[in-house]
Amino acid sequence: MLSDVSATIPPLIADLHYVPPLSVLLATEQALLVVVQADTDADGHSAALSRFMVRSESVASSKIEQVTASAEDYAKAIAGQKSNASAVSMVAASTALHHLITTVGERGLFSLENLTDAHRALMSNDPTEAAHAGVLRDMQNWIGGSDFAPRDALHVPPAPERVHELMEDLVLYLNRDDVPVMVQAAIGHAQFESIHPFTDGNGRIGRALVSAVLRRRGATLHAVVPLASGLLARRDDYFAALGTYRLGDPAPLIELFAHSARAAATCSRDSIARLRAMPDEWVAEIKPRAGSAAEALIPAFFDHPVMSADSVERHAGSTERQAYRAIDQLVEAGFIREITGRKRDRVWAASEVLAELDDLDRRIQREMVHR
Repeated sequence: MLSDVSATIPPLIADLHYVPPLSVLLATEQALLVVVQADTDADGHSAALSRFMVRSESVASSKIEQVTASAEDYAKAIAGQKSNASAVSMVAASTALHHLITTVGERGLFSLENLTDAHRALMSNDPTEAAHAGVLRDMQNWIGGSDFAPRDALHVPPAPERVHELMEDLVLYLNRDDVPVMVQAAIGHAQFESIHPFTDGNGRIGRALVSAVLRRRGATLHAVVPLASGLLARRDDYFAALGTYRLGDPAPLIELFAHSARAAATCSRDSIARLRAMPDEWVAEIKPRAGSAAEALIPAFFDHPVMSADSVERHAGSTERQAYRAIDQLVEAGFIREITGRKRDRVWAASEVLAELDDLDRRIQREMVHR
């Protein structure tokens, strides 16, 4: 039996003035430039591309926590089918990320409520953690070691009675405008992970916080850069850099974030270009009649790459028979496929769009391996 536990108490950072080494600072500025370029590329197609990038980021962030699912199970979960718990969790991560980015972006400020609301969106349907969704922890937790005791734990965060003060201090830091953007994102994330304010889901909310910092500071207005894919490629380095931060040196984590953001933004620009070209390519091949259901469904599948029968009929704007004739055209052309294998409550997915999501993740990871 353990009678005493030594926990790490992160310092208050609301007034922190930290300047990283010049080489690291230069890397953050170079990364920020590419992030802004990628976001500019997404302008004008922001609804569809924003959803795509949110999914890319949340899928990679989930994989860091070893929450994985096939593209097909993920697509089914998007459509509301709960057959795979990991896929449902990945969709919940997308919802939480979108919620946090949107609310912080609209207000121009972080609040503690934004973070607890995002956590509620992530965990409210979790079978074991739903009771703790959106609530700061009232128990001790730890990272690594045994599930039952913190012996040999990698990190023991502060006692629960300290969490609220530390989170309020973190929010003050996140709302500053006198800190370099990537430095603020990295330190804010590391501080959040060190506080570990929730019983579960801290990693995914902490990485969502990074995207929300970029949105609040104006680096991204239209898209989310899937930085988590870069961190996934260097998962051991990422966790080691968090450990180094807790020893008082943020530089390795800031540098890793800069490299991840730059790789993610560079590869995202290619995906954005491909996605923008796809609807015209579909139109050129199918040649839908003006005003037809097929003409309506082509852009609809780029805004909503997974659609149920009800959604298809609603977006087609035509009779049920015309809608399904258009679906048959798109399936025959290989642009979409039915993923349930049923005759009732069917769901279709835009194959190329979902394949691009997987390909983007692989390209970012490949880019990171060579850095």
